[in-house]
Amino acid sequence: MSTLFAFLHHLCAFTLVSAVAIEFTLMRQELTVSSARRLQVTDLVLGIAAGLLLVIGLLRVFFFEKGPEYYWHSHAFLTKFSLFIIVGLLSIIPTREFLSWRDAIKAGQVPVVEAARRKRVSMILHIELAAIAVILLCAAIMARGGWV
Repeated sequence: MSTLFAFLHHLCAFTLVSAVAIEFTLMRQELTVSSARRLQVTDLVLGIAAGLLLVIGLLRVFFFEKGPEYYWHSHAFLTKFSLFIIVGLLSIIPTREFLSWRDAIKAGQVPVVEAARRKRVSMILHIELAAIAVILLCAAIMARGGWV
């Protein structure tokens, strides 16, 4: 079971990283009805992957790996977990933006997005990608038993 949950954890993590990268790329391009729809779908995939990643990760902590005593005393894990929560909270801003486009997309229109809002969403996606890189570093440190 431990191997299965490790696989699922990694699958969700790679899905999450891919979704953030896709959103970042789409936000840098000219917005069309099609790309706006893709952003909404990608954001849904991102949300599902993040939720599953959290649940599966906590199941691994409590039932399938070294136990909560190990993880709650690991600085690398605490940093990784904290950054994950911060990224999750930050991702609310792009999600709200993408959801606000529903009526325009249903009407077949390109959503009107102020330059400042678009820049803010892009900046948040950039921060999320940078935080994910630090999360990956923490995971590598944890895998080597470091930074306890």
